[in-house]
Amino acid sequence: MTTTPERTEVDTVTLTIDGVQVSVPKDTLVIRAAEQVGVQIPRFCDHPLLDPVGACRQCLVDIPDAGNGRGFPKPQASCTLPVAEGMVVNTQATSEVADKAQQGVMEFLLINHPLDCPVCDKGGECPLQNQAMSNGRGESRFAEGGGVKRTFPKPINISAQVLLDRERCVLCARCTRFSEQVAGDPFIALAERGALQQVAIYEREPFESYFSGNTIQICPVGALTSADYRFRSRPFDLVSTPGVAEHDACGAAIRIDHRRGKVMRRLAGNEPEINEEWISDKDRFGFRYAQVEDRITYPQIREDGELRPASWTEAFAVAARGLRDAGAAAVLTGGRLTAEDAYAYAKFARVSLGTNDVDFRARPHSAEEASFLASHVALSGDVTYSDLEAAPVVVLLGLEPEDEAATIFLRLRKAARQGRTQVVSVAPWSSRGLTKMKGRLVPAAPGAEVEAIASLADAEHGVSKDAVILVGERLASTHGALSAAADLAARTGARLAWVPRRAGDRGAVEAGALPTLLPGGRPLAEASARVDVAAAWGTQSLPAKAGRDGNAIIAALAKGDLGGLVIGGVDPDDTADPAAFRAALDTAGFVVSLELRATDVTAVADVVLPVAPMTDKAGTFVTWDGRAREFDAVFTNPASLPDLRVLAGIADELAALGQGAPLGFRTVAEVRAEMQSLGPWDGGRPTLDAGKAPKAPRPSKGAGKAGSFALATWKQLIDLGSMQDGEAHLRATARPPVVRLNRAAYESVFGLLDDTEPGGSRLATVTGDRGSITLPVVVADLPDGVVWVPARSFGRGVLAELASPGSSVTVKGATT
Repeated sequence: MTTTPERTEVDTVTLTIDGVQVSVPKDTLVIRAAEQVGVQIPRFCDHPLLDPVGACRQCLVDIPDAGNGRGFPKPQASCTLPVAEGMVVNTQATSEVADKAQQGVMEFLLINHPLDCPVCDKGGECPLQNQAMSNGRGESRFAEGGGVKRTFPKPINISAQVLLDRERCVLCARCTRFSEQVAGDPFIALAERGALQQVAIYEREPFESYFSGNTIQICPVGALTSADYRFRSRPFDLVSTPGVAEHDACGAAIRIDHRRGKVMRRLAGNEPEINEEWISDKDRFGFRYAQVEDRITYPQIREDGELRPASWTEAFAVAARGLRDAGAAAVLTGGRLTAEDAYAYAKFARVSLGTNDVDFRARPHSAEEASFLASHVALSGDVTYSDLEAAPVVVLLGLEPEDEAATIFLRLRKAARQGRTQVVSVAPWSSRGLTKMKGRLVPAAPGAEVEAIASLADAEHGVSKDAVILVGERLASTHGALSAAADLAARTGARLAWVPRRAGDRGAVEAGALPTLLPGGRPLAEASARVDVAAAWGTQSLPAKAGRDGNAIIAALAKGDLGGLVIGGVDPDDTADPAAFRAALDTAGFVVSLELRATDVTAVADVVLPVAPMTDKAGTFVTWDGRAREFDAVFTNPASLPDLRVLAGIADELAALGQGAPLGFRTVAEVRAEMQSLGPWDGGRPTLDAGKAPKAPRPSKGAGKAGSFALATWKQLIDLGSMQDGEAHLRATARPPVVRLNRAAYESVFGLLDDTEPGGSRLATVTGDRGSITLPVVVADLPDGVVWVPARSFGRGVLAELASPGSSVTVKGATT
């Protein structure tokens, strides 16, 4: 047998840094090579995730001529200089030339920089402060009495959330480079020259970005500060705890800084495999929902039509008796749950209530979605963040990453900017996020996604075995679309992944919070799977009849087929038909609400049980790519219980009444241990039978009626969601709600379009079967007969005040 000799890599360069020889990959910057030998060269403008610019000159090093032509007569910026074979580098640690150069640059920076460290928000964690001590002169030649430092009016709001103190800026260009290179929002730039140079925003265009908070974090001085955190605390007064962002399914690493039992700020964590060093503003600033005044702090039971305080023991007992006497009961949950809490709800439904009527999808969904989740999502982990950057083509189906999965958006934009990945989106219009990813639109009206998806199998779209298909949860609103996505993956060999909008949804799938799926991806229809779970739970058997999904549970409550309901974390305005959901709640015989804050559900519930926010409990979020992201509790609050502990208390009381059995756990650690011992299903996975999926309806065009359109919608990242409450500065950065029409539709409603007329200057009234809304109009590249409005950016939202997605609505011109 002939063996092939091992290939020798030749793309390394050997150089000497401070007398230490080191080999590094070709094109490595000198500043990075120095880090590998343990030398930290001071810097301000340099950032490993941004393109080098050499703006601050603080990283100057001495590179003498070693007889090989690799030397320079003057100190060089190590952040822009690639290594070369045989190069000799002397840093400030060994070279007086480099040290003097760095001290000189520092002295220049401090000429105009105010020495207000005691009142600056960056004081205590400021690179300029630290490096002025380690790499600056002990005394300054600047005479305070004889010179005037540069000053500006301060602060100025470059956005509702970001404040700028221009006199502190050292012109490192980190903020402008991040905005242009990473986020794709070049709304800030360096203006003027010389001593007048400063960070500026474009006229009539504020710094509108979903990622603006990252510029605050990477600013090496106190020039950029947060309107929310400014002057609220000192860095050395804070305690830091690592955490996981709870606003989407991306699992971004965050750092939670708190003081005296209260979260003061959140920062991006460093997680190279997931969010690198970036997070969205929603993940950064959206944490005050747990601090608002309507936080529920004690159990309540309804007596004579009014809620009154109760002890935990009394509330558990009343909840158990009410559920028993109500007869058949069901379980509905929202997307805020950890995997452990979702597991507890799934077990509570089967063991304590004796039913498979449990569903985490209290949102619009199709009849085929549960089968799709069982066959293509549960136990899957074939696609990772790294795969997104390596794939030649990434297809987005019912997914707008910038609004619905911010970390995915940043990774895709990075890959697209570097020319590695082509993003293809099946959507009604080319959004700002798709434009920033340099993506290609395959236009599809609501209801026409099946045909559009099928067309992607053609060679011209480049969808092959190396491609990745990302399926958003919104695709379930079109019947047959999930089957079409699965068929596209099967025909092309592309890998497929499901991206829900909410943090707890993927964990709920794995935990079995579905009417046809048991924990660990076990199909309910398999007798061996039911026996497996029953044995692990110590029960004789589990209910075998397939449960009702969320829509059917609501319908059964309205008809009286169900009497009781356990509901946790559900916003009625997010359900498929909010009015029908509220009517079902009024009809239900007994409602138990596990909730963080007062809601429309708690207003009618018979028992209200407060549950812990993310800061008060440990848990696990399972990301869209199947990663288990565990986090610990930030605070120890005995009065704040996780959902699983509350359910365990009700289950104990039900068992005492002769119904069901105890859940067998009380803590997060015990639930994790039980989930691990149960393990994943090792039998065959169910298949999604596309042939049984209902045919997709044709897009509605109003049956030929003038001014009638099919409604397209999705939620924007910053909207009216309750988990963004309490932070007015964050909500002020939301993109304003508008009605989007194509040019032909606009002209059919308002007459000939004047291209000099600014977008949004006209108002339109959109009317559906649930009400009307009036918003400014913007022209977009929508298909004929389609209108788009954001889902939760006005009033109580599209689903409550207008119509369901895909429904026929009318559009008419309106006056102010």
